[in-house]
This record gives sequence, structure tokens and C-alpha cells, in this order.
Amino acid sequence: MADSIEIRSAIGDVLDLQTRRFPDREALVHVAAGVRYTYQEFQAAVDRTARGLMSLGIQKGQNVGIWATNYVEWLLAQYATAKIGAALVTVNPAYRSHELAYLLEQAQVTALIFIGRFRTSDYTAMLNELIPELPDWAPGQLNSPRFPHLRHVVLIPSHDEPDSPTPPGMWRWNDLLNRAEQVSEEELQTRQAQCDPDDVINIQYTSGTTGNPKGAMLTHHNLIANAWYVGDCMEMTGADRLCIPVPFYHCFGCVMGSLTCVTHGSTMVIPSEYFDPLQTLEAIASERCTAVHGVPTMFIAQLGHPDFPQFDLSSLRTGVMAGSPCPIEVMREVIGRMGAERITIAYGQTEASPVITQTLADDSIERRVSTVGKVLPGVAVRLIDPETGQEVGPGQQGELQTRSAMVMKGYFNMHDATVGAIDAEGWLHTGDLATVDEDGYYKITGRLKDMIIRGGENIYPREIEEFLYTHPQIADVQVIGVPDERFGEEVMAWVQLRPDADAAAITTDSIRDYCRGRIAHYKVPRYVKITDGFPMTVTGKIQKFRMRELAVAELGLEAAAEVETA
Repeated sequence: MADSIEIRSAIGDVLDLQTRRFPDREALVHVAAGVRYTYQEFQAAVDRTARGLMSLGIQKGQNVGIWATNYVEWLLAQYATAKIGAALVTVNPAYRSHELAYLLEQAQVTALIFIGRFRTSDYTAMLNELIPELPDWAPGQLNSPRFPHLRHVVLIPSHDEPDSPTPPGMWRWNDLLNRAEQVSEEELQTRQAQCDPDDVINIQYTSGTTGNPKGAMLTHHNLIANAWYVGDCMEMTGADRLCIPVPFYHCFGCVMGSLTCVTHGSTMVIPSEYFDPLQTLEAIASERCTAVHGVPTMFIAQLGHPDFPQFDLSSLRTGVMAGSPCPIEVMREVIGRMGAERITIAYGQTEASPVITQTLADDSIERRVSTVGKVLPGVAVRLIDPETGQEVGPGQQGELQTRSAMVMKGYFNMHDATVGAIDAEGWLHTGDLATVDEDGYYKITGRLKDMIIRGGENIYPREIEEFLYTHPQIADVQVIGVPDERFGEEVMAWVQLRPDADAAAITTDSIRDYCRGRIAHYKVPRYVKITDGFPMTVTGKIQKFRMRELAVAELGLEAAAEVETA
């Protein structure tokens, strides 16, 4: 195992400790950008970024937003803000102007670091639309009536337009680095010494299914503890090289990925600015990665890539698969064809920093696909019957609630939402339904809001999904409830076929026939949609609420939906 760290530490102090221990070990490799940093070089780049932020007047406790894909600058900002005691507000790269405006206002962002473009999205144009007065102000002097806290906008030049001009009113990333000379190393050390492990250092906005996103306030201690325990479950050491194709803006990337590497003295390997199955395979092979993270759809995409056979992935050993349930055949292929024999499964929520339970590297395949593992060290979990409020025992279903030093401080500027999520005894109510067996392994059975009630029968989508995974030509499936005038709700299955499936032979009727006689009649999907993919966030989280909206429109169920909400 890696040399232990003090979990109750500030993030900047942990980075400095690992730099003293392993100055010449590679800390970061960004394959697409062609960047390589040893720990000593990475620390120096982080410190320069931190001093640049201090030169802008960023104070301890202020919030700095970052709106970018997986750039090297994202990681530098992550550790630099931690060193100066500013909270990094992570902005979903999929956000558009309306969502960005909400976040800038709600999080009271003082400085926004962003990339100019991403695919067809022109971030610069969106900012100028939101802040039409931005070009009229000198960089750092912005005074916006709509965003009164925002003073600084810092542009990271896009990889495909590195020499594009800097729009008026904005700093360029290199301006920030050049300004670092105005702040001494001693001033940075003084600021860093003021950081307390219980200070909020990250505000992660949850995607949610209803209402506006909520910013979970996470501390140094929250994140370091979670990163350490996640790596421990993977048996990470300083010799490991972790491929991180998952987005930094989410805990999967910046905590379970980046911070897990730093807490264990390991190497971060970033394949590209956003997930691409071919670039991920190339990075694993060329950098001899020993671990890889991803959601099941990412692994399915890599395994199904036509060039997969040409890559030598023999270096792979472990990693984390999370975000949604893993079909057993996918797990078998990840182990058998990719070689990640000791890959683990994790479950959690942003509000818990994020991992609550995780399987171990030596758990059986069956454990790794049928459960989400045991609780992490120092984590308490209980299952509560939603109707009686009483704790249930092994084998019984209840809402999973958790309490630990890794639970968030609360939602930023949302007292009522915080009280609704964390009770007076400190238990975080996840809203997830689960069971636990006699050995302490948890199984997520659904969400309270996901439950389908058809004619008085309670139906849990996960049960039907697990059954449909046994169909030899189905690669992935998601089950939702849609409104019905007679029964209240009916079952609908969205099905994604395997690449080698005989599409002509697989019909919606044949899938229903596969179910009949094998599961209870009321669980047989009334509606089946064969699809190429599911609506999801950039982290791979399935958006079932969006699936429901699309289904209501496509199936003409608006009248039933009106009855349901009446």
C-alpha cells in the first residue's frame, strides 16, 4: 500500500508532502496536450497559479468557478484554489447560458476560469450574452449589476485555437501566470498555513432530477478522506498510473481520480479533454496504466471499438466503475478482455464526497455486479423504512442514510434544502433504496422517486433492468414509469442492443415476449423503445426524468400525465 497520509489535512499540505517524498515521480500526464509533470514540476505549476490568483485579490473563503473540460489548467486551478483557501466551484461543461447564470448568481462566484470553446459551444459568446457590459471594463474591474460578486473572467485558450485573441474585459491564463511575480512564495506559504481541514474548499453542484442544482459544500477533510479510502479499496500505491477519462467537474474525476492519485503518490493520466473510447484505449496502452475509471457506458464503448483488439492492455489491474449498475457480462469483459481483474464498484453521492460504499479488489465478480460493496472506514449507514421510519434489518429494503466525517457541510446558501437532506442527528438522507446482506454488502434497489406504482403494485425499475440484462442481445437497459389513465403508471423499457445483435430480429414485441412468463405480468414493459443511447449528464448519469419527458411526448401520453398531476 502507499505511504499513509494524515487524513485531517489541507489539500495543499498533502500535495507538498507527496512532492517531498516523490519529487521525480510523474504526477501528471496529459496525453492529448502533450504535457508531463513530475511531482516537483506539478507543485511548482500549482504554486505559480496560486500566486497568480492571489495577485488578483482572491481572498480565503471566496468562490472561484471553473467552466472547462479536462484541461491541465483545470487541475492546476483545483490545487491552487485549495492552497489559498478559495472554494472551487465546478461548472458542468454542458451548461448553457441560463444554467451558468444561475450558478454565477447562486454561488456568488468572484472569478470565473473558462475555456473559449467546446465542440459547438461558444463559451465566450455565452458570457458576452450574459454580461454585455464585460467588454467595457478593464480585466479585473468588472462591475456587473446582475453578478455583483464577479470581478474576474480568465480565459484558457482552447486547444484548437491557442493563438486566438483575448476578448475585451478578460484575463488570459498566461496573464494570471505572469502576475504570479507580484506575490512572493512567503506570502503564499502564509496564506496556505491559514487553511483548516474543515474549511469548505469545493462546491459541487448536483445535477438532480427536479428543481435547480444545489451546491454541496465539501471540505479539505471530506475530500482527502474519501480519496484515500477509495484508493485503499483499489490497493493503490505510488507505482500505479490511473487513467482518468471521467470529467473533472464531477467528484468522479476530481476526487476519485485526481485526488486519489495525489493522496497515494500515484500518476494521473488524462487521455483527452473529454471521453473518447479510442483515445482512452491509446492512453492505457501507451502509458501502461494500471488502473482506469469509468461508468459502464464508457467501458461498453471501449470494448465495442473496432480497434480494441490492437491494444496491449496487459498493464491494467484495477480501477473504479460507478455511476450506474454494471451488467455482469460487461464486468466479465472488463476483467477478461481488458485485464482489470481487480476493478471495483463504488456507490455514493456528491453530498458524501462522494463514495459511501465500495467493493474490494478481491471480491468475487458476483459481489461486484450484484452489490455496491461495504461501507468505507469511518462511515455509518442505516436503512430506514420510508413508511414507518424504523430501521430495517438484513434483506429488508429501506432508504439508505449515511453519517460520517465525509458528509458535506450543507448546500451553499440553501438552508432549507440542507435541513431536508441532513437531519438533526447528522444523517444524510440519500433517497436511494437499498438492502444489505448478512455480510454487510449493500445492494441499491432503486430510488424513492423511481418507484413505479401500477394499479397499486410497487415496481422497482432495477429489478426489471437486471432481468433484461440477461437477454443475450441487449447491451444496456433503463426502465422508467410513464403515466397511464387506467393504472396510474405503466412500465417502459429503453433498450440498447449489443453491437453484434441481429437488429432485424429484435423487435419491441420480441422483447416483451422474452419477459412474459419470466417476470410477473405487471412488470412486463407495456412500452419498449430500442435506442442508440440514453439522455445523460457528462458524467454518465442517466437522466430518467428526461427519458420520461421524451416518452410522454413520443407516446402521446400528455392527457394521462395531466390526470396524474391533477
